[in-house]
Amino acid sequence: MSEDEAKLAELVQSARRIVIFSGAGISTESGIPDFRGPGGIWTKFDPSEFTIQNFMASAESRKKYWLRSTGMYEQIIESEPNAAHRAVALLEEAGRLGAVITQNVDGLHQQAGNSPDKVIELHGTTRDVACLSCGDRQPREAFQPLVQADGTAPDCEKCGGLIKPATISFGQALEPPVLERAAEEVERCDLFLVVGSSLVVYPAAGLPMLAVSRGTPLAIVNLQETPHDGQAEVVVREMAGTVLPPIVEQLPLPKPLPV
Repeated sequence: MSEDEAKLAELVQSARRIVIFSGAGISTESGIPDFRGPGGIWTKFDPSEFTIQNFMASAESRKKYWLRSTGMYEQIIESEPNAAHRAVALLEEAGRLGAVITQNVDGLHQQAGNSPDKVIELHGTTRDVACLSCGDRQPREAFQPLVQADGTAPDCEKCGGLIKPATISFGQALEPPVLERAAEEVERCDLFLVVGSSLVVYPAAGLPMLAVSRGTPLAIVNLQETPHDGQAEVVVREMAGTVLPPIVEQLPLPKPLPV
């Protein structure tokens, strides 16, 4: 174990309410490309074409959106949680997890074993679809077969509104209650641990600085540099699936209640 990993282990051992802030880097180890990295979705498509404004404006834009989104969805549902996801789930089992705040839309934290009420999905989830008019929400697994080969998707059965994946698109604001809950969890934690995020997408990337402003230790596990490395107590430039498991596995599990 390196000096930086030992420092991270010390911080985790001493913390009682940890917030994990996860980004695309935690899921690349499950075979899901980083959106902005080599081979990522935005190396194949122009992000400016996939704004919420374009989606609302024309049927042709909606078809393009659904075709792009379908490819990503099919890749995600074939993926499995990796060792880093499982370590975060074990952190909850050990009673040390306040919340997982994730920028990812893949649902792999829940699949790894984290309680859904512990996972705050800042950018939504690709595993559901939602009506933009009435807000009706349903599992994508049932809706996806209704999307035609050219990207034409049916309208909402309840109100006739437009349905799109329940993810936050470019130009679409984060849901205030979600962002507020994330901020509340940051204010309550005693360690803010970034896992696999470049920390460049706002307002999500402002959460680490909220932690620092409150005197909460910031730790970062990420292969590349981030704008907030200088404010961190420790930065580990290794794969999360290698670093986290041996650290979390050292934590004692809660004692069972007496019968």
